[in-house]
Amino acid sequence: MPSRLRAALPWVVIVIAAIVATWVRYGFIEPPHIAYACEAGHGPWWCGTRNLIVLGFLSYGYGYAAAVAALVSLFLRSTVAAVVATSLGVVALQLYCYEAGAFALLIGALRLVRVQVDRARPAVA
Repeated sequence: MPSRLRAALPWVVIVIAAIVATWVRYGFIEPPHIAYACEAGHGPWWCGTRNLIVLGFLSYGYGYAAAVAALVSLFLRSTVAAVVATSLGVVALQLYCYEAGAFALLIGALRLVRVQVDRARPAVA
């Protein structure tokens, strides 16, 4: 895999996570007609999934997951940990967990940049 593609791939994953989280919020959680369909006791089959997503941000679960992932990425100096932290930060920001989402987005993105710079830098002997 070319080095430019290898460097861009984690950022593409983060952008895809942001697009999916945005669709979940604005296309699945917030539209009034979807909320009204799920208010009745016997809504469509996907109302259970929607209710679990809503319960996730009402209990601040996405924020806690993002904060934990950010702390893990600080200690595990890996691309995967940084991408997970940044992606969960974006998801938490979109799904109403602003403080922890911003923290995880910042820490994860900074860790990802640091890991990529360290890998691009030639080894000094």
